[in-house]
Amino acid sequence: MLLSEILREIPILEANADLNTEITGVSYDSRRVEPGHLFVAITGYAADGHRFIPMAADRGAVCVLCERKPEGDIPYVRVPDSRVALAMLGANWYGHPAEKMTILGVTGTNGKTSVTYLLKSVLEQTLGAQVGLIGTIQNMIGDRVIPTERTTPESFELQGLFAEMAEAGCTHVVMEVSSHALFLHRADCIPFAVGAFTNLTEDHLDFHKTMEAYRQAKALLFRRCGFSVFNIDDEMVAKTVGEAACWTLTLSAAGGEADLTASDIELGSDHVAFTANYKGSACPVRLGIPGEFTVSNALTVLGMAIGLGIRPDAAAKALEHAEGVKGRLEVVPTPGKDYTVLIDYAHTPDALENVLRSVRGFCKGRLIAVFGCGGDRDPIERPIMGKIGVKLADLAIITSDNPRTEDPEKIIADILKGVQGLDKPYLVVENRREAIARAMREAKADDIIVLCGKGHETYQILGTEKTHLDEREEVAKRLTVGS
Repeated sequence: MLLSEILREIPILEANADLNTEITGVSYDSRRVEPGHLFVAITGYAADGHRFIPMAADRGAVCVLCERKPEGDIPYVRVPDSRVALAMLGANWYGHPAEKMTILGVTGTNGKTSVTYLLKSVLEQTLGAQVGLIGTIQNMIGDRVIPTERTTPESFELQGLFAEMAEAGCTHVVMEVSSHALFLHRADCIPFAVGAFTNLTEDHLDFHKTMEAYRQAKALLFRRCGFSVFNIDDEMVAKTVGEAACWTLTLSAAGGEADLTASDIELGSDHVAFTANYKGSACPVRLGIPGEFTVSNALTVLGMAIGLGIRPDAAAKALEHAEGVKGRLEVVPTPGKDYTVLIDYAHTPDALENVLRSVRGFCKGRLIAVFGCGGDRDPIERPIMGKIGVKLADLAIITSDNPRTEDPEKIIADILKGVQGLDKPYLVVENRREAIARAMREAKADDIIVLCGKGHETYQILGTEKTHLDEREEVAKRLTVGS
């Protein structure tokens, strides 16, 4: 593709490159540059891509797109913002594939994954759609799974994924949209038909610094949607409604005044059921996924379906057949035992509180919570999670999550700052495998063990390495050899 074609509509400050140069590929990692490539120098938070322009040139880059004029004689194109330009040239390179499909985006601290999976199922059942999915656990084209490394891929890879989905016949794409992706322009050049905001609780403050900055990053999604859905039970989400530059629909599962509401809520150990009310009409909703937050997730799906013109009753009927998401209140088989083991991805204060309160609603015995906090992440959350976990469980077992490059004992010490003064039992078992075994030894009839934090993950990050750790296997192993 000619350089002029790749740069279409990208603001250029200055350039000395021949716009008729044939470009064979695009790289923003100098280690992946091949002869004929355009190298995009991005000013990152860990490293400045401009430092690697000489390496890119040595590897055969024929041009560099940058924010500062490079040294030497390599042809260059200087732009105001390399990240913005990367998204635009990705769309140009792949032929704007997102415009060929209906794109639906979900943002929020919690609930994104569950909403996208439920929405995918509703679209397949009600519209007969071929649906692509982009998210935390995995990417999917129909039923084909594509592994993922981050919630929202870098903009250039994201456009490539859209192209692959369009080529495979996808008519719709449902995707999780992280605050990082919005702030760092990974989600630029995407015509979102519908966007949804699930909630906003303390997370990623190591990056955003304040809750308001975090909210403003999320709010960027609703300046580029055709239709937006807001869960106004969350105060920060409600604050964002007036900032949307599109049609809006509000929802409430807690009795608030909204366009779409839930009434007659029934919480069971293996399901939720409620009545969805919209514009004077009502329809029953039932999902085989336990937990109070499932009601809000289901309302979000119904709201997004309404945004596409799908009748609420048709979407509700489809939800009856939708399955849960791996690692979200997932029931682990425990044959021969009279207690229950659940796995949940809850790794933030709000998520931990939600899952423990939800399980408390149908737990007949004791609630045993196993949880920790991730390393190299916001330490402010640690004592908050300690207080929540110990306060809401009958027995809390504090352990490691993904310590990464931090000392696990230091992380646990931070967690324990939040349990001071609480007259509730807790144990500290740093090794996560041993913590699971201890919970199973402690469990009695009708107790529920909730393994919090890992969810769908089948690894533990120790240092900079991923070590295999599948909690389902750990539970099965303890059943076999005895806890």
